[in-house]
Amino acid sequence: MTMKFEPFSEKQLATLCWWAPNSPYSSHDAIICDGAVRSGKSLCMFVSFVFWATSSFHKSSFAICGRTASSVRRNLLTPYLPVLKQLGLNCDFKLSQGKLTVKTNGRENTFFIFGGKDEASASLIQGMTLSGVMFDEVALMPRSFVEQALARCSVKGSKFWFNCNPSNPTHWFYNEWIKNTAQKNALYLHFTMKENPSLSPEILERYENMYSGAFYERFVKGRWVAADGLIYPMFSDKCMANCPKQCKSFYISCDYGTVNPTSMGLWGYSEGVWYRLNEYYYSSKKQGAQKTDEEYYLELENLAADYKINAVICDPSAASFITTIRRHGRFRVIPAKNDVLDGIRRVSVALSSGQIKISPHCKDSIREFSLYRWDEGAVKDCPIKENDHAMDDIRYFVSTVLNKNLSSSVAVAAKRSV
Repeated sequence: MTMKFEPFSEKQLATLCWWAPNSPYSSHDAIICDGAVRSGKSLCMFVSFVFWATSSFHKSSFAICGRTASSVRRNLLTPYLPVLKQLGLNCDFKLSQGKLTVKTNGRENTFFIFGGKDEASASLIQGMTLSGVMFDEVALMPRSFVEQALARCSVKGSKFWFNCNPSNPTHWFYNEWIKNTAQKNALYLHFTMKENPSLSPEILERYENMYSGAFYERFVKGRWVAADGLIYPMFSDKCMANCPKQCKSFYISCDYGTVNPTSMGLWGYSEGVWYRLNEYYYSSKKQGAQKTDEEYYLELENLAADYKINAVICDPSAASFITTIRRHGRFRVIPAKNDVLDGIRRVSVALSSGQIKISPHCKDSIREFSLYRWDEGAVKDCPIKENDHAMDDIRYFVSTVLNKNLSSSVAVAAKRSV
C-alpha cells in the first residue's frame, strides 16, 4: 500500500522545510504548530522532524514525546512510518525497547519514544543526551516533563518541535512559549482545517457540526479560549428519541455515590445508535436515607431486567460496589475510563453526531444536561461539581464503550491508494 499525496498548503510546506539551509526560518531554535484538529500538523511535523534529524546528524539520539508511548505509536508511528519508508528511509521500530532506528545515505540515528502523562514522567527522560525533541500534543503534557526533555538537548544544532490543539488561555505552554515566540527564537505557525487540502467540503462541514462551545472554538477554529457556560450546549430535542423496539447489545453505566447521588443508565444498541433506554437515580440527601451496596445492587438488577447485559461500566473509584457486583456473579464489571475533559469531548461528539440518544423517560439525565456547567472561576477547565452524576455515568459509557469508534477516523494531507 502506498500513500498518494495532495499538494501541500503553504503552512504545511513551511513546517516541512523550515530547518533547511536555504529557508528564511533556518536560524530558529524551535517550531510551534498549533490550531484546529485534522489540519495536517502531525504528518508534516513528524516527517520533517525525522528528515531534519537524518540530514543534520549521524549516530545521535532524539526523543518523540506524546501523552503516552502508546499514543505516539497510534498517532505517529503506525500511520506515518509507511510514509517515511515510501520516501526512501530505512525504519526499524522495536516496540519492546520503545526505539525507532532510521538509516539513510550512510547515516543512522535513534529516536526514543516517551510518554509524558504526569509529573512523574520527567524521570523517564532524565540523564539522556539528545540532539532534538518533538512533542506531539504538548498541551497535554506537564511542564516538568517538557522542560526536563528540553534540558536534555545539549548537542550543538539541536532544535525543539512542538504541536498541539489549543487549550485554556491560562495554560503554561500558551503563556510561556506561544506568547513569547520571539524571545524563544521559535517559528510559530497557526493552522486551521483549511491548511489541510485533503479535507473535502463535506468533511469540513462535518467538523463544523461536530463540536460546539469551547470545543468548537478550540478544535475547529483553533483558538485558545476559556470554557464557560453550559458544557453540552448542543443538547436539544434532536438528542432525544423513543426507545427502539429491538436492540442487539446492552450495557449499564454507573456513577456510584453514598452521600452523593447514584446514577445508572441502561443502554441499548440499534442501527448504529446507542440509546439510553432507562435509568435509575437516587439522592440520599433528597430522600433522607442512604442505601447499602446490596440495596444498590438490587436496583441494578431491576434496571437490567431480563436483558442480557454485556457489562456494567462502573465508576472506577467505587471499589466496594464493584466487589459487590462481581460477588453476585451475574454481570461482568469494567472500571470506566475517567479522563474528565477527554470524556466530555467524546460525549459532545457523540451527541452532535447522533451516536447516542436519550429516551424522554430519562428525566434526571435531561435535567442535568440543562444544568451541567463549566466552573468559570477555575484556573483550569473543570465542571462545577453539581448536577453531574448522570453526566458522569454517561461519560463513563461513552469513554469506555464508544471510545474506539469516536477516535478511529483520521484525516491527513494524503490519500491512500493500493
